[in-house]
Amino acid sequence: MLALGVAACGGDDNAGGSNKPKQSPSAGQPQSASCKKVAQPKAKPNGGAKRPTGALDRGTTYDVVLKTSCGDITIRLDQTTSPKTAASFASLAKSGFFDGTTFHRIVPGFVIQGGDPTGTGTGGPGYSTRDVPPKSATYTKGIVAMAKTGTEPAGTSGSQFYIVTAGDAGLPPDYALLGRVVKGQDVVDAIGELGDPASGEVGTPLQPVVIERASVRES
Repeated sequence: MLALGVAACGGDDNAGGSNKPKQSPSAGQPQSASCKKVAQPKAKPNGGAKRPTGALDRGTTYDVVLKTSCGDITIRLDQTTSPKTAASFASLAKSGFFDGTTFHRIVPGFVIQGGDPTGTGTGGPGYSTRDVPPKSATYTKGIVAMAKTGTEPAGTSGSQFYIVTAGDAGLPPDYALLGRVVKGQDVVDAIGELGDPASGEVGTPLQPVVIERASVRES
């Protein structure tokens, strides 16, 4: 399972020996009625995506809009810090890779995680990229980064991504920086309260949250 650890609080993380995150006091209590009740989508095939061969234009702004069952989230890609990661994510979004997938991991007060076609936490596009994040990288609220296993080198990514809901997730600079939420933070926050607090860092959703469609806007 692709998971994340936190340098705060006690307890070992099941993916790489990192520590468990703090849970927010309101964990498990939805803050918004905007999330539609939807069925769990069928798992999509693992792998099979085509690796992009070119980089994104550094002079162009790329926004990925995730239309979810809770509302829209707009992510502005950072192709300067993470050119390979950004190009891969944009390519996957354009191909429909994320359509009909879920936020399979929701840890209140920490992150929401999606991008796995199988919905199990172990799936991906069938390839990986790597953009080593700067040592000064911080993972604060609204930052979008890529998940990896505990044994993969820093900056490795496939298709699984997470959006930070904590003020500061307290993570080390190990995760490729994809970009930042520029619209729909309220939607992110609503999704962030739909994790079962009893599941801890596993982050079992209380209800399915589906990415219905991902699209890329250029300006």
